[in-house]
Amino acid sequence: MKNLISRRTTLGLISMIGATAAALTSAIPAYAADTKINVGALRFTSHAASFVAFERGYFKDEGLDVEFKFFQAAQPMAVAVASKDVDYAVTAISGGLISLAEKGAAKVIGGALLEDPAIDGQKILVSDAAFKEGITEPAKLDGRSFAMTQAGSSFHYMGARIADKEGITLSFKPLQKVGAVIGALKSGQVDAWSIVPHIAKPLAGSGAVHIIGNVADYIPDYQVTVVFTSADKAANDRDTSMAFLRAFSKGADDFNAALVDRTAGDEAAEEMVKLVHKYVYTDRPYEKAAPSIINGAMRISPNAALNMASVQDQLDWFKAEKLVKDSVTIDTLVDTSYTN
Repeated sequence: MKNLISRRTTLGLISMIGATAAALTSAIPAYAADTKINVGALRFTSHAASFVAFERGYFKDEGLDVEFKFFQAAQPMAVAVASKDVDYAVTAISGGLISLAEKGAAKVIGGALLEDPAIDGQKILVSDAAFKEGITEPAKLDGRSFAMTQAGSSFHYMGARIADKEGITLSFKPLQKVGAVIGALKSGQVDAWSIVPHIAKPLAGSGAVHIIGNVADYIPDYQVTVVFTSADKAANDRDTSMAFLRAFSKGADDFNAALVDRTAGDEAAEEMVKLVHKYVYTDRPYEKAAPSIINGAMRISPNAALNMASVQDQLDWFKAEKLVKDSVTIDTLVDTSYTN
């Protein structure tokens, strides 16, 4: 009898252990097996949420083995996501991104950089030559040239919205690359431009250009950049996509607390600047890079929330300008199952 009881007890324990192990196993997400993903990024402060999530192990906690692929511009990154060379990335909404979504190649799944009227954001710049000619505020830009990389870029959208609100006309000049725009503005070949503060403020500090306004005054709550992936991954790999967004959001929370809201304290702020410096302004010593990183600290959307009203406004503008097809809807561009 003792042996029988012992056997029953043993069998019971084995059964309990097996059930517990099965429960624990079922609780582990399917993606928590060092899923390898490539994340597209620019070496901008606005991409800091991804860098923080990587450096602080938030991606690893979600079972993601991340490798960064760095780009010089947003459009090639969008193409890389559509071709599945990159799994996730952050970029501004552009005519190119919308066209990729219309072709079933890309989907927006979250929000990233956000214009917040309470936070120092993107600046409106004019050349020194234009400033000396009396262009000291956006309303005086009527008939002047405004730089953009390409038609349908975020620069095009910002300039158009500024012109609409002021009731003026701008002459848009496509210069392909940000570096070319900066050179043209400094030399007076173009009159105006708008850009993130970590680029705008050093340029203004050099005296070659002047800040004459804030983009947030013209496009409040502007969803400047978004998180996107391939349409296939958004639809068929939800576990990985949600894991990415959770880790990205933790990185954004840390960044906002340290450098945007400044609620984490001075030590946390310095640690954050040092972390970002591993990826941004790497060609400069820390002492020279730190002010630009701090100046570039715009809000990153908490919980990767997407300002759908801003996205709709941008989409409506692209359609009105005939830069994308009229048939494109918000559901074409955004997988709202991630944003609701």
